[in-house]
Amino acid sequence: MNAGHDAVEAMGNEQAHLESSYVVGAEEDDHGRLIGSFTDNDRTFGIRLADTDQGRNSASLLISKMYATRGYNVARMERDPNRITLSASDKGSLIGTVTLGLDSERGILADEIFHDHVDAFRARGARLCEITKLAFDPQVKSKAALAALFHTLFIYARYIHGRTDVLIEVNPRHRRFYQTMLGFVDQAELRHNTRVDAPAYLMWLSVEHMAHEIARLGGTSSHAGTERSLYPYFFSSREEEGIANRLIKIG
Repeated sequence: MNAGHDAVEAMGNEQAHLESSYVVGAEEDDHGRLIGSFTDNDRTFGIRLADTDQGRNSASLLISKMYATRGYNVARMERDPNRITLSASDKGSLIGTVTLGLDSERGILADEIFHDHVDAFRARGARLCEITKLAFDPQVKSKAALAALFHTLFIYARYIHGRTDVLIEVNPRHRRFYQTMLGFVDQAELRHNTRVDAPAYLMWLSVEHMAHEIARLGGTSSHAGTERSLYPYFFSSREEEGIANRLIKIG
């Protein structure tokens, strides 16, 4: 279940402008490794791999704050080798977080209530991952910061872990956001998600579809025209290549 879409809805038609390219780094502190930073409308945002206790705790606090407003119950984040948590910060303050879950012998969270559909993907040879625990401060009006989280997650999924298909469990009120902004497609009827005690749809997106949309629209936010999706705010193909190569090297 996700609260981050509220930030995008609140932005209306505001156009973000990336004034400098994404700068990849490898600095590390108590909050985790700084993957890179970029400037959007004179504000510098950092994208970090939240792989430390402090990083996970900070992400958990933001998730709890955002999800509590919707009445969702969310467990604290624990260290898990099959989950990659990213965070976005503004002047040291955490403004967003999202987690990529990798399918393994332990399965993924979506197995709990959509096991039949998840197994159908596996039977077709899909290398699955799932997006969970998206939270984004609605006071921060930056589509580019939200897109940077999703794009970095995409790079981990495609280039580092070779995933082919993305699943997400979505509350009905968030469904249109994922359809319109990222291209997710419904895969199952509405069911009750016992983890957060709320209804959920299972939605799917091909990693190749994301790659196509990034190649077509990434880096075009300054002249996105009538395009309503989030993809124009993703990085350009050139920037993506640089980020991917650097992340592969540093692991």
